[in-house]
Parts: sequence; C-alpha cells; structure tokens
Amino acid sequence: MSRAGKILAASAAALAAAALYNTYRARKVEREHPPSGQFVTIDGVRIHYLEAGKGPPVVLVHGNVVTAEDWVMSGVFDRIARNHRVIAIDRPGFGYSDRPQGSVWTAAQQADLLEQVFHRLGIDRPIVVGHSWGTLVALEIALRDAASGLVLLGGYYGPSVRADVPLVAAPAVPVLGDVLRFTVSPLIGAALLPLNIKAMFAPLEVPDRFKREFPHGFPVRPSQIRAESQDAVTMVPGVIGMADRARDLRVPMTIMAGTKDRIVDHEGHAEWFHDQIPGSDLQLVPGAGHMVHYAVPDQVADAIDAVSERAGVPPQVTRHVMGGIGRHTAHVLPDIR
Repeated sequence: MSRAGKILAASAAALAAAALYNTYRARKVEREHPPSGQFVTIDGVRIHYLEAGKGPPVVLVHGNVVTAEDWVMSGVFDRIARNHRVIAIDRPGFGYSDRPQGSVWTAAQQADLLEQVFHRLGIDRPIVVGHSWGTLVALEIALRDAASGLVLLGGYYGPSVRADVPLVAAPAVPVLGDVLRFTVSPLIGAALLPLNIKAMFAPLEVPDRFKREFPHGFPVRPSQIRAESQDAVTMVPGVIGMADRARDLRVPMTIMAGTKDRIVDHEGHAEWFHDQIPGSDLQLVPGAGHMVHYAVPDQVADAIDAVSERAGVPPQVTRHVMGGIGRHTAHVLPDIR
C-alpha cells in the first residue's frame, strides 16, 4: 500500500473509532439522565415535555444548548407551577425530542409543531415564555394567534453580524455535517463547552445547581449538535422582518434582558425591539447576563403572572401588574449584585 493509501486508511479508522466513541458516549449520558417527563407524537415526531401545576397554561420554550430541564434548574418552573399549569417543552432535536432529517426546523416550523402540541394537550392560547433562541419560536407562535401573552428573555430580535455562526455552521451541511457531528464535532464541542457555559452566565458565576444537574454530555450528542447548528444558521434569517410582523401583535408582551449579557447585546436587541413594539413592557436586570432567568427567577415569575393578568387569565394568586396594553413602559430592576 502506498503512503497516501496508508494515511487514508489510518484517517478512516480514526474517524470510525471517533464515531463509535461518540455514539457510545451519547447513549451513556442518556442512560444516566433518562427522560423525566412525558411524550406526545405529532405527525411521527416525538416531543418530550415536562408538566406540573393547575390553572391558566404557561408554556416555557428553552434556548440553544440546554433542554426543557433548564426551566427546572433555574427555579422558574416550580415558581410558575404554584399558580399555573406549566409545560416546558424540549424543542425538536434537544433533550429527548425528535428532529427528523429533511427539514432545517426553522423557528416558524417549530412554532407550527408546538401549536399542534398545544392542541394535543388541550392547551388554548397559553402565555408563552421564550429564552434566547426560544424567543423566536414564542414570537412565531403569537403571530399565529396561538398565544395570549409573551414573556421574552435574552432574545435576539434584529439581524446583525454573528461571528459565531460560521464556526458552528458545518454540522448543518448535508452529508459533510453528518460526518462531522459523529466524529470531530463532539470532541471539539466537549472541549469548548465549559467556556460556552461560562459565557452564558457571565458576569455571574455558573450556579451550583446547574453544575450538578445539567447533563453536560447532551449538547455534544451528534443529534443535538445538528439541532444547535441548524438553529444557529437559521437565526439571522429568522429575525429579518420580525419587528415589522410583530408590531401588529396585540397581546401583552414583556421583554426582559440582563444589562451584562455577553451573548446578545441588550441595547441592540431588547431595547431596540421594545421601541418597535407598541404596548410592550421592557425590564432590564442590571448585572445579569444571558441566563437572566437564573439571576432573577422571582422577577421572571412575577412578569409571567403580570402578563397573565393583562391577558385576562389571572393566576390563582394575583401579583402587581407592571405595564399594560397600549402603554409603552420600561423598568430597570434592582441590581442583583
């Protein structure tokens, strides 16, 4: 065999070994962190969700990297379950939800799927809470008149240059992406994950509960790498024209963001989007980063209750209303430091 042939054979063997290892590691982390919720199947797509509480429905939609359990670890899930029927959903490809091949699963497509989940679970126009990438899904749901109110946390709302997109785009490419996500991408992703998580919470420390309970192997499973990559690629196109479309929404909407967010600039997104949407309520959290629901879970729960009241579906325990439809209000919450 020629030298070139030996190199190719060795490379192929290395890739095969990496694929076997990454598949084994993905199955191992799933055994260690089995699904804690229930499943519903829509047109052959199995969706995993968590549910608790009674009262007016609230649906929680997570961002990239994490799963529905993110709302539990932050404390928001349990707080909302005191007064509401709360459902946290694994978006397609995350956690234990399917993400079939053949579609890039844009925010609009994910909203279509979740709207069908609502119908299957007997949920009628819930309050929808979205974090980060999940805010795009929440907005798309509202634009279908399938939400009675919105709470948007750390969202990306207007097109801008994202230097991180080219770095994570390769696994979304057909064929080549499949090879990468089973071989090289999980190894690189595992090495970079601690830095990514640190940036998500910065300038605050990563909470102890997150360190203990977050299944760090989930984001680097081949299946979830595909979902994360596709979401990154479709994020900028997904927000083009979003403000123009959302301007006509007439549901109560609260926009929250940390003033020290290192993932999404609050001035260029949260404040800008608030200025575009008549009647929206802006709440800024000084000192908080991208994971604002961990920094101020009580304030997030209060915002959800307030939106519920404004939507005409009061929770079992009423809370102070901040802002209202037809008024353009902004609040700066106390510094959390």
